[in-house]
Formats: sequence, structure tokens, C-alpha cells
Amino acid sequence: MPYPMEGLPRRVTVYEVGPRDGLQNEAAIVPVEVKAEFIDRLADAGHTVIEATSFVHPRWVPQLADAGELLTRLDRRPGVRYPVLVPNERGLDRALEHGVTEIAVFASATETFAAKNLNRTLDSQFEMFEPVVSRALQHGVQVRAYVSMCFGDPWEGPTPIEQVVAVGERLLGLGCHELSLGDTIGVGTPGHVTALIEAFGSPERLAVHFHDTYGQALGNTLAALRAGVTTVDASTGGIGGCPYAESATGNLATEDLVWMLEGLGIETGLDLDKLVSTSTWLADRLGRPSPSRVVQALAKG
Repeated sequence: MPYPMEGLPRRVTVYEVGPRDGLQNEAAIVPVEVKAEFIDRLADAGHTVIEATSFVHPRWVPQLADAGELLTRLDRRPGVRYPVLVPNERGLDRALEHGVTEIAVFASATETFAAKNLNRTLDSQFEMFEPVVSRALQHGVQVRAYVSMCFGDPWEGPTPIEQVVAVGERLLGLGCHELSLGDTIGVGTPGHVTALIEAFGSPERLAVHFHDTYGQALGNTLAALRAGVTTVDASTGGIGGCPYAESATGNLATEDLVWMLEGLGIETGLDLDKLVSTSTWLADRLGRPSPSRVVQALAKG
């Protein structure tokens, strides 16, 4: 039985990142037919947005080298969005060739991570994003922007809020329709989350992306919801992390998120039993149990 709390949204969109952000961090290459079935199962569970893959160069993320083939295999359902991550104009070219209607770009809130992940400075990274966003919009393709290291950086320590806001507002100014604030190494806490969201002035175009390194992902999510955010990134089974930050552990598990939201009476449109079934199915193919607490509890009956 749900027990609602005041000040929370009635409905939350769960932005499923498991097929991209989850599988890109796996040591083994997952067969393309398994990825396609994974995405179809997620759609069957009620997801309306599933980040399918990435057109990053295979040398950097070999786990997603089959992006083009995967998109040709997808059984795209009406009402379901299948965005893909693109790093640059070449990635955009490939996405457009496959009829993608929504993409995401990946920015950094810190100087060191911009250098290590993008081979750019904090300022010059926008030289890479500007033509991608501009051309995408010209083709009628929506663009989401991720910002990494919004709460802390393993090399620089805590990230100044004003620095995150400056990066985020610049991305929104380019024409990105949504900005996902990433706690890449999972060091954020609820007060910090609230302060960052409030610093943007309006939460309407913000989403949040939490990692559970220190067990703060659900608490941080609740703080974000109280601050007005209604889109939360999550990964089925809690798989994933960040291949460029060794201290990053798994994403917030979709099932753990849905359990909390259902308990609060917040609608998601997701079928928790089907999500758990999908996670146990995937765990068998990955050869290890799901880190999601809800999957572990419900799978045992």
C-alpha cells in the first residue's frame, strides 16, 4: 500500500540506461541478439524511453561496437523512444544513417575528466558539441546532454556548484532539450543535490543520474524529486558504472527506484515483476547476480 508524501510529483519518467551505460561497463561482450531481446523486454515492462546504445568508436567502448547492427534488429514499439549516445559528428552521421530521432552528448563538469574522457579542456569541449547539436536539430533530432562529475571528481575533489551550472546552462543554450546531472562516482548527498538543482533556478529541463557507490542513490533521488525533478536515470539490475572512472560503481537500479516510487504512490508505468524477471534473465547471461537489492529480494520469492 502506498504512503504518499507532500511535495513530490505524481509521475516520474524513468530514463532507462541499462543497454548503454550498463552494458558498456561489462568485461565481456554481450551478443547483439541478447541486447536486442534485453531492450524488447524493457519495452514490454513499460519503459517509454530506453537508451539503446552508443556510437562511440569501438576502440574506446568495444562492448557497443555492434551499435548499427543492434538498431537494425530493434523491434521499435510505438510510444517508446530509443535515444543513442554520440560523441562527435562522426557518431552523429552514423546515428542519422540508422534513422535515430533522439541522441545524447556527454560533457564534463571538471577540467581533469574533460581531459581524460574527451581529450579536451573544460571550455574547448563545447567546440565538439556545438556542431553535433546544431546539425542534429537541423535534422529534427532531439538532443539530451549528460554532465559527468557534477558532485565530485576523483582527481579534483568536490565540484563547485557554480561550475556545474555554467557547463549545464551552456549546453541548454546550445539547444539541448534535457540536462542529466551525473554523480559519476556516487559521492553526492541529499543536501548537495538540493543545492545544485536550486542553483539552476528551474528544474523543468533537468534529470538526475546517480551511482550508488556510497549507498546514497535513493536518498539523492528523493531529494531531487522534492526539488522538482521528474526524470530519473536508472539501469535495470543496477548494472554499469563508468569505464573512465575506476571509483564509479553501479548505477541506481531501476527496480530499487520503482520500489521506492510505488511506495510513495508515484506513477511510473512500469511493471516491477517484469523488470525483476528481466534482470534475473540478464544476470544469467552476464554470469553474475544482479546487484539490485529489490531483484535479490523478489527473485528469492
